[in-house]
Amino acid sequence: MKQLIECVPNFSEGRDLNIIRQITSAIESVEGVQLLNVDPGKATNRTVVTFVGTPEAVVEAAFCGISKAAELIDMSRHHGEHPRMGATDVCPFIPVANISMEETAAWSIKLAERVGNELSIPVYLYEAAQPDKDRNNLSVIRAGEYEGFFKKIKLPFWKPDFGPSDLPARHGATVIGARDFLIAYNVNLNTKSVKRANSVAFDIREAGRVKIDPQTGKRMKDKDGNDIRIPGKLKGVKAIGWYIEEYGIAQVSINITRFRETPIHLVFEACVTSAYERGYRVTGSELVGLIPLSAMLEAGKYFLNKQRLSSGVSEKELVHIAVKSMGLDELAPFDPQKRIIEYLLADKNSSPLANKTLSDFADETASDSPAPGGGSVSAYAGALGVSLAVMVANLSASKTGWEKRWMEFSELAEEGQFMKKELLRFVDEDTRSFNRIMEAFKLPKATDAEKQIRNQAIQQATWYAIQVPFQVMEAALKSMKLMRVMAEKGNPNSVSDAGVAALCARAAVMGAHLNVRINAAAFEDKKQVNDILLKAAELESKAIQAEKEILEIVNRLIITE
Repeated sequence: MKQLIECVPNFSEGRDLNIIRQITSAIESVEGVQLLNVDPGKATNRTVVTFVGTPEAVVEAAFCGISKAAELIDMSRHHGEHPRMGATDVCPFIPVANISMEETAAWSIKLAERVGNELSIPVYLYEAAQPDKDRNNLSVIRAGEYEGFFKKIKLPFWKPDFGPSDLPARHGATVIGARDFLIAYNVNLNTKSVKRANSVAFDIREAGRVKIDPQTGKRMKDKDGNDIRIPGKLKGVKAIGWYIEEYGIAQVSINITRFRETPIHLVFEACVTSAYERGYRVTGSELVGLIPLSAMLEAGKYFLNKQRLSSGVSEKELVHIAVKSMGLDELAPFDPQKRIIEYLLADKNSSPLANKTLSDFADETASDSPAPGGGSVSAYAGALGVSLAVMVANLSASKTGWEKRWMEFSELAEEGQFMKKELLRFVDEDTRSFNRIMEAFKLPKATDAEKQIRNQAIQQATWYAIQVPFQVMEAALKSMKLMRVMAEKGNPNSVSDAGVAALCARAAVMGAHLNVRINAAAFEDKKQVNDILLKAAELESKAIQAEKEILEIVNRLIITE
C-alpha cells in the first residue's frame, strides 16, 4: 500500500501573493504530491502550506519550496506578529498512511541534510527527528528569533545539525523534523488587549505562567535559579496572545500538539471559561491550515451532548454543529471540503452511486447497463431501513417527557449511523465487484499460460462478488436488532417507521442472498461455495424471523393506539 506523508512548511511571507504563488508552484511542479491548502496571514506575514504525497515526492517538493523561498524572501526586511527565524521558518513531516513516525523522521532528516548541503541554509532538527531532547522543542530552538540568531548560532550548543554555522542575513535558518498532526488554531476575543489575550493563553497552555512574588512583583525562582511556573490547564497546548490589526481584535494563538488527548472543543471551552472569569468573552475562533475529520466529529458530538441532544446525526450535521459552536466561520467562511484533511484526500469518484440524487440513482438502475443491479439496490434498501431506525432513535431522544433517556437513544442513533455508512459503502462496492468480473473476462486467452492467468483472475473476482453481498446480508441483519429496540422502546408515534425499517432490512438480506447464490454458481471451489451458501441461508432465515417479530410488535402497538 502507498506510503503517504503530509508536509506543512511555514513560509515567512503572507502578504505578497506573487511570492506565495511562486513558492506553491515550485511545490506543485513535483509529480506525486497534492497541494491541499494555502493559508496566508497578513498580520502574521506568514503562509502555512499543506501538501501530501509519497515520501520521495514530499522530500523533493519541500526542497523546491524551501529553495524558492530562500530566493524570494528577504528576512532582513521581514516583520510580522508570529515568531520566526527564517524564510522557511519550520518544515514538519507528518505520517499519514502506511508509514511509521520513525520512517517519517528519517525522510525529514534526508531533506534537512540536503537543504543544509545544497542550499547552505542552517538547519535544526526537531521533534521526532531530533535525538537530543534538550533541543527538540520548536519554541526553544526558535527563541531569540531571526534577530537574535546571529549570536545564538555561534554558541557551541546551538551549532546547526546541517549547513553553515553562520546565519545568512537574507534567508535565515530553518527547522525541519517529524511530528504528529498539529492543529493551529486561534480563538477570538472581544478585546484589543494583547495583555488580556495573554492572560487567557497562560491559563490554558501546558507551560502556564511564571509565578510572581505578590510582595515584590518579581519573578519567583527555585534554588537553582530557574523560574517557578504555575502549570496551565491543558496538556499538549502551546499558546500566546496577539493583536490582529486586520480584524481589529486580540486572539489567543494556539498550537494543539496532542489533539487526541486534548481535543479542540475542550481548548475552545477552556478559553471561553478563562475569558469569562476575567470579564471578557470569546466571540469565535479560526482554524489555520487543516484539521482531521475525527476532531470535528468529536467536537460536534460534544456540543450536541452538552445541549442534551442526540449526537446520532449525519457526519455533515456533526461538522456543521462543530463549526457553529466554535464560531469557526466568524472571520471567514469555513468550507469543510477545503479544511478537513480526509475530505481533501478523498477520491471524489470513490462513491459515484451513493453520491447520486435519488432520481439519478433510479435512472442509472433503469438503464441498459447491468450495473448497478440487485446487489447495489439491496445494499441501498438496507441503508434506508437503518436510516429509518436512526430517525426513530433521534425522535425518541428529543421526545417531551423522555428527557432522562436522551443519552440512551443518542447512543443507539450513533450505532445506526455507523451501520448506514457501511451499507452505503456496499452500494458502490457491489457494482465494483461486478466490474472486476467483467474486466477479468476481457483478459487475453491465446495461450495456455494466458488462459490460466485469466481463469484465476475470474475466480478471484467471482469470490469477491460472492463476499460483498454476503457482507450486505450480515450488516442488514445486524441492523434489525436496532429496529426491534425502536419498535419496543422508541417513540410510539413512530412505531410504523420501525416496521418499514424492518421490511427494508429483510428485503436487503433476501436480495443480497439472491446475488450470493447467482455469483456462487460460477465459482469452481464447491466446498468453499457450499460453506458460504449454508451461512447465507441461515442469515436469510434469521432475517425473516426478525421481521416477523418486529411487525408483530408494531401491529400490536398500532392497534393499541
